[in-house]
Amino acid sequence: MTETQFDIAIIGGGPGGYVAAIRAAQLGMKTVVVEREHLGGVCLNWGCIPTKALLRAAELRHSLDEMADFGITVGEVIVDLGMVVKRSRDVASRLSMGVKHLLKKNKIRVIEAEAKLGMEKAGLRQITLSDGNMVVAKHVIIATGARARALPTIEENGKSILTYREAMVPDSMPESLIIVGSGAIGSEFASFYHDMGVKVTLVEAKDRILPVEDADVSSFVQKSFEKRGITVMTGVKIQSVTSSAGEVSVIVEGYDTPLKASRMILAVGITGNTENLGLDVTKVKVDRGHIVTDHWGATAEKGIYAIGDVTGPPWLAHKASHEGIICVEKISGLKDVHVIGAGAVPGCTYCRPQVASVGMTEATAKQAGYALKIGRFPFHGNGKAIALGDDSGFVKTIFDEKTGELLGAHMVGPEVTELIQGYAIARTLEATEADLMATIFPHPTLSEAMHESVLDAYDRAIHF
Repeated sequence: MTETQFDIAIIGGGPGGYVAAIRAAQLGMKTVVVEREHLGGVCLNWGCIPTKALLRAAELRHSLDEMADFGITVGEVIVDLGMVVKRSRDVASRLSMGVKHLLKKNKIRVIEAEAKLGMEKAGLRQITLSDGNMVVAKHVIIATGARARALPTIEENGKSILTYREAMVPDSMPESLIIVGSGAIGSEFASFYHDMGVKVTLVEAKDRILPVEDADVSSFVQKSFEKRGITVMTGVKIQSVTSSAGEVSVIVEGYDTPLKASRMILAVGITGNTENLGLDVTKVKVDRGHIVTDHWGATAEKGIYAIGDVTGPPWLAHKASHEGIICVEKISGLKDVHVIGAGAVPGCTYCRPQVASVGMTEATAKQAGYALKIGRFPFHGNGKAIALGDDSGFVKTIFDEKTGELLGAHMVGPEVTELIQGYAIARTLEATEADLMATIFPHPTLSEAMHESVLDAYDRAIHF
């Protein structure tokens, strides 16, 4: 057994782990990343990136159906599912290799193995590797991510009852599909499979789909899905699921007739990868499947930190990356390190229509006791959206009536996932309604709808 000493050892090479490693190297720390599977983690290999490649294919497929509206005639459309999936996997592979290059460029050692924490000796934490070796480090950052959560009444089998991994690499398109869970993952799969010609039923236990989003946005997306032909069932409880060759049957409480489909996808959330890490020899606390940390990523055990999905929601790659940088900078002793503020993490869902938000919803702002100024602007009043042939959706902004603080922004419609960063920057800079009103938005752009929504909150909208 060989033993190597590092300043920081990072367990997990996903968007939290590899970004933390690069920042640590920039700050002059000797760094190692231990990754058991693929650099880039679930996000890059099985989540954020390859799903967007699939959704892009579905978007193009949908666009071809609308070519006649632009005066363009298209012949027979043939979808090569194998090529669609292959391109998605190629995109993931390319970016994983990119992460490997970045780590090499920054002189970060990468070890392909599983890691298990050992005891601390003389200020150094022992980490036993599955390849039989050991590393020791002054600081350890756990960035092991999360996996799909299971339901006690449903047993995933990888054939007819799928998790997101199997759903991303279909060998054929099912005739019909039941998706359980309507968060970002479930809604994106519903959009993708429907655009690829599958009859989709989306099942949600809560009273609306996309339940973490503003209620107006959830309602709009549900109506849009239903208009497209997606069946949406909310406020329902699944009693039992049975599967056989080529069919899944679901008994839903309150319904006499079972739901039936060729396949089912489980998209009911995720749980942290906390097992087999050796946490039992530490004071690290785990609550409902996630490691408990403070704002800097520190756990209850000195010298051990955790970042990203393993620490709980929101389960977003950009949050994990930002947490990694904050954690490392705090460890290094840098001054003026800022924690992630409440409501500062933007969220994006890449279904059709796209959804993006940052900050409080109208309901949470009211619950917090704010008096509100709320603005709305529909994309059918935006010239660029009309020219694009995609003018469905709106922008909603929520302000504190007393101070003009932007409390939250919620968007649904064309390319809103690319627009939300404007409001995220505004919140970081503590911009008021006056600052946003005084900002010149270029014409013609979709971003003008953002400006008009702010103006509308103060009865000053020009184009609506």
